[in-house]
Amino acid sequence: MSTSSTPSTVLYDVDARGVATVTLNNPQKHNAFDDAMIETLTGYFKQAGADNKVRALILKAEGKSFSAGANLQWMQRMAEYSESQNQQDAMALATMLQTLYSLPKPTIARVQGAAFGGAVGLIACCDIAIGSRLSKFCLSEVRIGLIPATIAPYVIEAMGARVCRRYFQTAEVFSSHRARRLGLLSEAVTEDELDTTIDDVISQILKNGPQAVGEAKTLVEYVAGVPIDESLMKTTSQWIAKVRVSEEGQQGLNAFLQKQPAPWLENNA
Repeated sequence: MSTSSTPSTVLYDVDARGVATVTLNNPQKHNAFDDAMIETLTGYFKQAGADNKVRALILKAEGKSFSAGANLQWMQRMAEYSESQNQQDAMALATMLQTLYSLPKPTIARVQGAAFGGAVGLIACCDIAIGSRLSKFCLSEVRIGLIPATIAPYVIEAMGARVCRRYFQTAEVFSSHRARRLGLLSEAVTEDELDTTIDDVISQILKNGPQAVGEAKTLVEYVAGVPIDESLMKTTSQWIAKVRVSEEGQQGLNAFLQKQPAPWLENNA
């Protein structure tokens, strides 16, 4: 049932499976975002993260474009801000991105059409990104004398520093094929296959223990780039031991050993 009561530039819905969908809903302006939209997105991401019924989140957009990045009127207002006002404004965007990135649920970006500027950051913050083969991407900030500062940590993690040295400085438009090869997209499919591909991914996620999925996401963030030494070995050993004796871990192990469906499978049957 939808939790949106009035038309908005951002919509939020949670279906019977526990899949939340956040939709950029300003297709006339190619879903370009501003400070109000960023605040709304932050609120919905926090809502999904705190809702125990939510098993996964899809970030999508209406219309021909995923998002053209920053809204022109918002940029015009920013041009008149002081440096401290600009820092406060940028921090709101950084907070929204971090909220999405650290959401304790699987996140999937559904990408069609153009994804420019900050939109690339939104995609990079998601765990999985499925894009149309016709999609185009651009880190366009330097074209107007700016830099992709707040989205940089996420885009660099997704695509790598060497690649970002090029695209941050050239503002070249690149294809979904290249985005897939560079790691920004998980898959590039035809537009007709976008929803079925995402449904397939969601169906795989829903077969898994909800708490285990969240722990697995945290595990990747913690372990990535950490030296494999005695300290990490001890931490990961303690981690799996804690999960094994948890209620969900015990339920999953017992169901497997008894060849019975796990409780979360019964709940989503």
